[in-house]
Amino acid sequence: MTNPPPLPETRLSLHQAARLVAGKSLRATENALIEAIERGELAADVVRWATEQWDGDRLEGNLDHRRTTLSRADLERWLAGRRT
Repeated sequence: MTNPPPLPETRLSLHQAARLVAGKSLRATENALIEAIERGELAADVVRWATEQWDGDRLEGNLDHRRTTLSRADLERWLAGRRT
């Protein structure tokens, strides 16, 4: 019996990822994810706001938390690394 082909990688927005792992503060979790992205610890397809496009509260690095995406697998690896 052969293994089925791998499923396509699931992509999450930064906001969705933060909601999955948020403790008490969604905002703090978003900022922790952004810091990991900026340090190169967490891979992401980054979309930044232009200054005149800000919608609501600004996040570090002007990242658009709805259009910046990352893979669920990368998020899980990053989380596992934080636990060790």
